Amino acid sequence: MKNHSNSSRLNNQTSNHIRERNCKKSDGISAAWPRFSLRDYAFCMATLFLFCLGSLFYQLNGGPPKVLLDIRQYLGQSTFSDDHGPQVPMVLPFPSQVVYNRVGKCGSRTVVLLLRSLAERQRFTLVSSDIHNKTRLTKHEQVDLMKNITSIPQPYLYTRHVHFLNFTRFRIEQPVYINIIRDPINRFLSNYFFRRFGDWRGEQNHLIRTPGMKDDERYLDINVCILENYPECSNPRLFYIVPYFCGQHPQCREPGVWALERAKQNVQENFLLVGILEELEDVLLLLERLLPHYFSDVLNIYKSPAFWKMGNLTGTVRKHTPTPAALQVLYRRMRYEYDFYNFIRDQFHLMKKKIGLRSSYSSSSSSFSSSSSSSSLPSLLRELTLSTQQPPLDDNLLDDDNSWLDQP
Repeated sequence: MKNHSNSSRLNNQTSNHIRERNCKKSDGISAAWPRFSLRDYAFCMATLFLFCLGSLFYQLNGGPPKVLLDIRQYLGQSTFSDDHGPQVPMVLPFPSQVVYNRVGKCGSRTVVLLLRSLAERQRFTLVSSDIHNKTRLTKHEQVDLMKNITSIPQPYLYTRHVHFLNFTRFRIEQPVYINIIRDPINRFLSNYFFRRFGDWRGEQNHLIRTPGMKDDERYLDINVCILENYPECSNPRLFYIVPYFCGQHPQCREPGVWALERAKQNVQENFLLVGILEELEDVLLLLERLLPHYFSDVLNIYKSPAFWKMGNLTGTVRKHTPTPAALQVLYRRMRYEYDFYNFIRDQFHLMKKKIGLRSSYSSSSSSFSSSSSSSSLPSLLRELTLSTQQPPLDDNLLDDDNSWLDQP
């Protein structure tokens, strides 16, 4: 009985000791576990919200958070940075903005055909405007056009029949200009007969291009037009090339020294190259040298048989030479045009010399020179290449005018 009582007391002591030890352990855990109040919880949630908001702004402005980039580097493969990170900036060639404000009947359709092929090969954006009869623009039209041009993805080449646009006047970055001109009388004659009879392609024949022209005007003899001073064969319509380089100022439309000198100044300050159509192959060679990211391999394309089949179709039909007397009158009326043409020809030859381009063209290849007098005009007429031979037509080619673009 005594032993039983001692054993019971021992068990009670052991039980009490264990209970006390557990209570102390529980009190220690309770003391170690943080106790959060409602204010602490709100502070944590606000901090988390601010972190997420800051992370979002960081991603929108600078890419993914650094911690995710570190995780990507640690894991090895992840598409997060590729999908959401900033795009690698494109290395653009210089210049990456080029405008070709092509002069009418100066080989521009041939050059545009070449550009269509080059744009695919060289991966630049080509925009060729379909507006052909609006070269002079109001101030608002100028601004709208310049904004549209500068919004084109770079590198780009924009081409349109339009007089020179001064981008810097409206605080817009000025692109680089290129152009090609032609002997003024040859250009005038080509335009005169093209408006009446079109070319060998047929899709821009005289009925489509000038549907309102009456037969007495369409079949008007070129000599009568010149010698009897019809509006089409006299100034200001003969003053055609210079305004393309003078610009949009109203005085640029008036034949005179002011427009001539301003056109020369614009050429020297804003045009990378102005070539002459009589030496087109050399023009293409210089363009390839100066703008290789646009015109690389252009001469091989130009000389390819497939291109020649298509290019010959742009020749004006029924074109013929006026009499020497009519040509003398034209030359006197176009003295400012010839002053500008001779200036451009000299600048072009100087550039060829600087670059070291040896040409097969003769310096006397121009129909008229600055030293030409009326007495020497008849001998120069023999150098006018006004006749247009009918090209060998290919029925398959005529069905698809752009079929030559597929050629290698």
